[in-house]
Amino acid sequence: MERTQAEITQIDTVVAQLGECPVWNADDQSLYWEDIDGRAIHRYDPATGETESTSLPGRPGSFVFTQTPGRLLVATETSFEWLDWASGELTHFAAAEDPSTGNRLNDGRCDAAGRFIAGTMHPVTNEGLSSGSLYSLDHMGKIDTLETDVGIPNGLVFDPQRERMYWADTFTATIWVWDYDLSTGMRSNKRVFFDYSATAEIRGVPDGACLDAEGCYWSASVTGWALTRIAPDGNVLAVIDLPVSMPTMLAFGGADLTTMYVTSLQGGPVDEKRSAGVPAGALLSLDLGVAGVPEPKFAS
Repeated sequence: MERTQAEITQIDTVVAQLGECPVWNADDQSLYWEDIDGRAIHRYDPATGETESTSLPGRPGSFVFTQTPGRLLVATETSFEWLDWASGELTHFAAAEDPSTGNRLNDGRCDAAGRFIAGTMHPVTNEGLSSGSLYSLDHMGKIDTLETDVGIPNGLVFDPQRERMYWADTFTATIWVWDYDLSTGMRSNKRVFFDYSATAEIRGVPDGACLDAEGCYWSASVTGWALTRIAPDGNVLAVIDLPVSMPTMLAFGGADLTTMYVTSLQGGPVDEKRSAGVPAGALLSLDLGVAGVPEPKFAS
């Protein structure tokens, strides 16, 4: 395992309360990401350095791009809503859960067939409730339940080449993997892919994730000050040290998908020497000489 100190840049943009879900949009060559507690989605244009923001009435857990330019599908609170970026208008599409559950939607992304898979969680994490579920949403608005009794659903990644679906439960410090049939959305053979608690040299617990072009799984090690690169066989290849203790999710972006973007969360351990003036909640970028893969769109 290689432990690396990379050259990291704090992007001059919004500092989030709970930054999450960075997604590169190839259509406009911009990075979109959200602030869950700030109830907003932001768009950063690297070419101009400018940031646009759209406020939302609820907490966005995740979002995906659609086949219609300028339209996003947002998993917010307990429902899926169309968002017209230009106007900021929301239109209801489908309900994941009744608000009476007390849960909210969290991490999610599309598989290569255009289904939106997202999970719910209880928002008061210190109560330790595993009341969440994983759901799969298709273009007709049909929702299937994939998993129940989930604590904090995170780390959703699809690997079509190996026919896999990865996801993490932050509460259990475990990253799971299923065999995944892309044509049907059926999954089988659930097994542990990586257990943070069983690996002494890896700090923190798993949060958001992404896949690189070599099929390696990149995990944001929240409370661990690092990103962790894991090979398809489950072996740790590299740990990248960060100046923030609570990285939440990462994404590849740029024209050649070689720029890594990392969101973070305010709070957590404080170490002035490590932070070097970088605030918790900052958006970071770094180049590790590794390329990502394009993000699928919702099949609307």
